[in-house]
Order: sequence, then C-alpha cells, then structure tokens
Amino acid sequence: MIRRALGAVVPVGAALVAFLFGAIMIVALGANPIDGLVAMLDGAFGTRERLATTAVRATPLLLVGVGICVAFRAKVINIGGEGQIVIGALASTAVALAVPGTPKVLLLPMVIVAGMVGGGFWGAIPGALKAYASVNEILSTIMLNLVAVQVMNYLLRGPMIDPLEVEGSRIPQTERLTDNAALPTLLSGTRLHLGVVIGITAAVAAYVLLWRTPLGFRLRAVGHNPNAARASGISVERSIVTAMAISGSLSGLAGVVLVFGSESLRMVTDGSAAGFTSAAGFNGIVAALFGALHPLWTIPSAFLFGGLLTGANNLQRVLQIPSPLAVALNGIVVVFVVSSGRVRTWIEQRIRQPVDDRGASAPVAGGGG
Repeated sequence: MIRRALGAVVPVGAALVAFLFGAIMIVALGANPIDGLVAMLDGAFGTRERLATTAVRATPLLLVGVGICVAFRAKVINIGGEGQIVIGALASTAVALAVPGTPKVLLLPMVIVAGMVGGGFWGAIPGALKAYASVNEILSTIMLNLVAVQVMNYLLRGPMIDPLEVEGSRIPQTERLTDNAALPTLLSGTRLHLGVVIGITAAVAAYVLLWRTPLGFRLRAVGHNPNAARASGISVERSIVTAMAISGSLSGLAGVVLVFGSESLRMVTDGSAAGFTSAAGFNGIVAALFGALHPLWTIPSAFLFGGLLTGANNLQRVLQIPSPLAVALNGIVVVFVVSSGRVRTWIEQRIRQPVDDRGASAPVAGGGG
C-alpha cells in the first residue's frame, strides 16, 4: 500500500518541482508565471476543441508508453519507439496505397494490423539481438531509429512519393490516402477520433495481458528473475523477443494513429523522425516513467503530457516567449521524474527501517556479570 502511494505521490511532487523551475525561467524572461500557467491550462483544456486536441496529441504518447511498460516488465528497455512508429506508419500506409478501393469496414482493420505488424517486427529485431546475441537493447533500438528514418526518407522520396511532387518541389510525402482508412471522428466539430479509444483500450488490454494471463506471468517472471524463470521451464529468450515485439507493435499502432488520424490524411516528413512523429517516441518514455511504468497509470500521465505539449503553444502565443522554453520545461520534467525513482526508494527504505534500529546493538538486560 505504501509502495503504491509513493508511486503516485513522488512523481507528482517531482513534476511540481519541475514546474516551479519552469516558473523561474518564465520570470527570467520577464513574464508573469501565473499568466503562463493560465495560458497553458487554457491552451490545453480551455475549450472542447482544445480538450479534444490534447487527447489526440496524447494518444501516440500513450501507445508508446504502454509498450514501454510491457517491455519493462521483462526487464527490457525499449528506446526505439521513434523507429517503430515510423515503420508501423510506413506499413499501414503501404496497405492503404495498395488497396484504396477496399471498403472501410475491411480497410481500417487492415491498416491497423499492418501498422502493428510493422512496428512489432522492428521491435523484435533488438529483442532477438539481446536474447540470442547479448546485444544491449538501448544501443540497438537507438541505431534502428536511425535506420528507420533512412528507410522512410527513401520511400517517401521515391516509391511512395506523391506523383504530383515528382516534377514539383519533391516534398517527401505520400498522396492523400483514401477516406476509407481514416479514423472516424467521435465528436463533431473537433479532432477527437477513434484513435483515442484505441489508445485507452490498448492500455487496459496491456494491464490484462500482464496481470491476468499466463503470457504476462511469464514476462514478469523473466523480468523478476530470469534464472528462476529458466529453471521453471520458461524460455527467457522467447519471452524477451515477445515483450519487445508487443512493445514495438503498440508503437507501430501509434504510427497508424498519426497517419490516419491526421487532418491531411497522408504520411509526410521533413527528413527527420521528429518531422513525422513530433518526438512521440521519446515523449512516450516520459509518460511511461511518470505513470510508474504501469499501463493504467500511463493513461492520465500521457494525457497530462499531451496537455503540456498543446498548452505550450498557447503559452508562447500569449506571453510572447521563445518556443524552446516548452522544450526546456519538458526536459526539466523528465529529469525530475526520472530522479524521483531514487527518492522513492530512499523513502521506502526509511519507512521500513525499524523504529529503534539502534536497539539492535544495545546490551541485553541481565546479560553477563
């Protein structure tokens, strides 16, 4: 019970301290931090449209974050969300381009499955490298992010480029995709679409998978003690690959949401991963950490960081401060939230320490004469 309470309170306290530092930065720029807070809240939650935009912005973060939670339970660290988003988006876009006339009831599930397969494949690669060749997954996932960007640039400037761009400005983008693959809008007059429901459903499904199924038990057993898991007959190598494949498939699903939930309904980039993903692969890590690496807690965590990202735009517009401030604030939150893990551990140790630990070395009454 104490551990659960600390898991919620400590990260929130760390975030509040981070926002205090953000307020100091705003003051240093000659602006009023109270006005800044009001501007951020209004920009993120002030109207129905802004609230919907925040939910849409949070969805890729949620999907990536939930994937990271699954991998973490097997003690695998997935830093490859950016690349897995890109490959998942490319796979789903290729399907939509190949069979544009397919009815919506069939095409939408097809692009979703394609995106998950693409992301899952890209996630399984570093999983297999770690399981069978002892390659550090942090290094391999980061390197595969770079490979995914080059694959995207090649395809969007070559085989998948919009035919209208071939003789024009050659913007790396596909043609507008069929409406049969677009994620349905849930609330008229807003950007809220089915992807938000998909993200929340994925988080709940991940919780059920991890704590209510034999597969989840095996993943957690491997993460807790791989030697004991192997001794009990669990394939540690297969579990690691499975965890990374599931994690990658959820990031690939985030790529589907980014493409088929966008207003332009096409895949487009500026040549970098962030040009397409808006750094959702890395911000999803922050959301997972803030959610204590638990799928259900990642839901409000992702929504909070989605609000931070959308509110920062209004903050910049109202206070006329540089846009990098929002990036800096996000970075400060990351530093404090990550550091809060050590603080939580220290507090737990202090609470569990015997009330009178000094009595252990005190002489026993009536002893020796």
